Amino acid sequence: MSKNDLIDCHDRIKPFIHNTPVLTSKLINNLAGADIYFKCENFQKMGAFKMRGAANAILKLSNEQKNNGVVTHSSGNHAQAVSLAAKKIGIRAYIVMPSNAPEIKKIAVKSYGGELIECEPNLAAREAAAKKIVDLKGATFIHPSNNIDVIIGQGTSCKELIEEYGFFDHIIVPIGGGGLIAGTALAVKYFGDKCSVIGTEPLEVDDAYRSLISGKIESNSTTNTIADGLKTQLGDKNFPIILKEVKSIIRITEDEIIESMKLIWQHLKIICEPSCSLPLAGVIKNREQFLGKKIGIIITGGNVDLKNLPF
Repeated sequence: MSKNDLIDCHDRIKPFIHNTPVLTSKLINNLAGADIYFKCENFQKMGAFKMRGAANAILKLSNEQKNNGVVTHSSGNHAQAVSLAAKKIGIRAYIVMPSNAPEIKKIAVKSYGGELIECEPNLAAREAAAKKIVDLKGATFIHPSNNIDVIIGQGTSCKELIEEYGFFDHIIVPIGGGGLIAGTALAVKYFGDKCSVIGTEPLEVDDAYRSLISGKIESNSTTNTIADGLKTQLGDKNFPIILKEVKSIIRITEDEIIESMKLIWQHLKIICEPSCSLPLAGVIKNREQFLGKKIGIIITGGNVDLKNLPF
């Protein structure tokens, strides 16, 4: 993966994405003791950064692959992103979702043109259902985070941030499946100057933190976190990038996630998911480390169930 891969990707997907706004807050800066720029992917099409990777992965397909459509399994933003990207590009999208996925997300997938296939709520059932569609329809499977074209697509958010606001000391992002942080790390490598990439992860699902220490992909025995977008595991495509390019990962407690989410809602006046609030929590938690630094934070999405808020 080269600098040109990111440039070409960005040019490819521009007709299908928004260049999302960047917000700042003097009150949050004073509280954190740092100069923070929030890249608001909650204003992205379908409400999350996932649109970037999904669009790139689909656009990279051959004509034959496009004719056969795409398939993915996801209960969250990736499902909606693949549905919308496929609709805009003019191909079919088969979306496997667990039967217990929130109804609002199922409705969103259908509204974006995705063909919904429900399955039992476990990974084995999701994978089996997706494989069946690959075998029957010839559809191409698009992984939410462990796909090089998806990873490069996600990196365009950080590329936009650096191009618009110049030098940063640190770019801080949440880490779940690893697609966003791997793409961000590539963007920083090719477009940043002496900038480090730092991940933030729930203490309750700290597999990436442990993986960075051990040098191999670790897993979690439980997924007991409010940050529902960060329960997934790293993959063999994104982990080598993370291992080489990511400086560190900060673990965040559930209470810290909620308090940071409140700060963003209250002072930036925007809706964000619990998963988005971890980077700010990490800066506040490690205030001395980030004192006086210029920091970029990616607000990853805003698809929230308003009936199920933690405050």
